[in-house]
Amino acid sequence: MRYPRLLSCVVTALVILVFPGVTAAAELFDGKSLAGWAGDAKWWRVQDGALTGGSLTEKVPHNYFLATKRSFQNFDLKLRLKLTGVPNTGMINSGVQIRSLRVPDSTEMSGYQVDAGEGWWGKLYDESRRNKVIAESANLSAVAAAVKRDDWNEIRIRTEGSRIRSWVNGVPALDYTETAPNIPLDGHIGLQIHSGGMALVQVKDITIEELPPTPDAVTWAKVGPPPPRKAKAKTK
Repeated sequence: MRYPRLLSCVVTALVILVFPGVTAAAELFDGKSLAGWAGDAKWWRVQDGALTGGSLTEKVPHNYFLATKRSFQNFDLKLRLKLTGVPNTGMINSGVQIRSLRVPDSTEMSGYQVDAGEGWWGKLYDESRRNKVIAESANLSAVAAAVKRDDWNEIRIRTEGSRIRSWVNGVPALDYTETAPNIPLDGHIGLQIHSGGMALVQVKDITIEELPPTPDAVTWAKVGPPPPRKAKAKTK
């Protein structure tokens, strides 16, 4: 094919015309700044062309999140993530928050987390809400085998109504449908660096394709924001 980029543009334009509400994929990270994102400047920065959280010389004292300033509902999100850490210093873990809001008076976010880390890949944790794993891959061993340890991993997350799906390096991971009432289908996208160990997470090549919204969806505006965090509340 002599003109692959032209063909891609034509296909994208046709998809947008045929399926109103679908937008072309947009970049969420410009590769050089935190524009469009918000988080604790001590623990989040741009380094080596990637959004970077944590430290390899200092233990991370709390969970810290870098979150989009915009809120999203239905989407197809793609990114590359690398998680490294110093062994035997504590938990080395990260994850991608979706449909989430920040918890008042806390460093936490409340909402779904597509987890990342040894023993956690392919799991969906409900961060600062139900505080437990609410779904996991039907084939965790296949997901674990697909993970490139201490290297870049391609993560894809697709949300459509109450359904959430994910892939790790092209391998199907999550396929979860929410059945609980009053769980918002909108919110911010966030990146976590977990507390406990000397750990570093880097994320780049972040793109999002917004999909048509769900009619009459439950939203954070309807159910209200997360309550302030209670002392020593259980979080992953």
